[in-house]
Amino acid sequence: MTELKGNEFNRNEFDALPHEADVVVIGGGIVGMSTALELALKGVSVVVCEKGDIGEEQSNRNWGWVRKMGRDPREIPLMIRAMELWDGLAQVTGRDTGFRRYGTTYFVDRESDLSRYEGWMKAAEPYGLDTRFVGGAEIGTFIPDCTRTFGGGLHTASDGFAEPHLATRAIAEGVRLHGGRVVTTCAVRGIEMAGGRVHEVVTELGRVRCQSVVLAGGSWSALFAASLGVRMPQQKLLSQVQRTRPLPGGPEGCGSGPGFGFRKRLDGGFNFSMRSAHPVDIVPDSLRNIRLYVPALKNEWRAMKFRIGRQSALEAFTARKWSLDEPTVFERYRVLRPEPSRKVLDAALVNIKSMFPQWKDIQVNQRMGTFIDVTPDAIPVISGVDAIPGFHIATGFSGHGFGIAPAAGEMMAQIVMGETPAIDPAPFRHSRFIDGSPINHWPIGF
Repeated sequence: MTELKGNEFNRNEFDALPHEADVVVIGGGIVGMSTALELALKGVSVVVCEKGDIGEEQSNRNWGWVRKMGRDPREIPLMIRAMELWDGLAQVTGRDTGFRRYGTTYFVDRESDLSRYEGWMKAAEPYGLDTRFVGGAEIGTFIPDCTRTFGGGLHTASDGFAEPHLATRAIAEGVRLHGGRVVTTCAVRGIEMAGGRVHEVVTELGRVRCQSVVLAGGSWSALFAASLGVRMPQQKLLSQVQRTRPLPGGPEGCGSGPGFGFRKRLDGGFNFSMRSAHPVDIVPDSLRNIRLYVPALKNEWRAMKFRIGRQSALEAFTARKWSLDEPTVFERYRVLRPEPSRKVLDAALVNIKSMFPQWKDIQVNQRMGTFIDVTPDAIPVISGVDAIPGFHIATGFSGHGFGIAPAAGEMMAQIVMGETPAIDPAPFRHSRFIDGSPINHWPIGF
């Protein structure tokens, strides 16, 4: 893990911390920014407080996929709405997000392997997606120049991608354009109550009176919530990807199969990684929440590589309560940049080179690792917290947050403003993890 401290960032002098706002959003990733943008579009006074810099953890270090295919069926309506919002984000923000619809394809080695997707296809039928089965005779058209033979796959032509290094910053500029504020290098230490509800947030730069708070802190959310006495179960999984220089030919869009995953970027380079290979650090929260994760372990244990390492020790000795008038762990660790798994990325590169011999001299520009925040049922929390009026959580996106963020932000903004969300928010309520509701982890097998 790399520690990035406060003096490694430059605060934007034009976004001074206000004394008061209607809503404070904690976290400057794509979900927090999307929430702030929707609030700003409603004319709400909103300020985003980010302890580091905009989108510097998961939001800028993911694969960049924007997909409906393979989603938990409970997420599909929200993802359909997200695709509509992605189409208009460039106009709303005045910036290019890199969003393009070039399709997503899943590849299987044998035609018989397609049976694993039949349950998902049936569950997705009510939503009218354009996802379809592809046979062995056609599947090669979605991965040109490849020497490996596949038995078939799934393809969704209307899926796409966006460029992570562009998207979150574009949305942040949209927040500013529409009257919101974004304050970086500004860690929120805690929340003060008055009259039985949220009254103000306490930051390292001072206090902000507010009516509502949205916690969109990604993998940090559970720790911040715990400091308020709120249980937010989520487990960190390490995700990694490598970026190459431009390569000739090859497939467009996004795809994955046994032993590989790819996305061709707008600059002609590729993002490569390995599908379903995630190191998982065993930390105190792993033990606190183990009962809730039993369904996920049954379905996904092959994809998880459990380990004890530096992150385990760090979290074991991290306090869950602190004084609001002293520096906190959020100021000590401005950005978490865990080391990617060399083993995973090396294996992916070997597989890609065997599939595309013409790329034997691939030059990798960058290898990136990031923690993704995974809930027990692998769908997010987008909800108010019953025990603390005015406090809301948008977290636990389980590696799906980049693509779904615009619609998640819209839903969160509607909930904050007391409106009835256009899409049923019940599957994403926080209370499902504390009221005894059964954990339904969808075994999609992608």
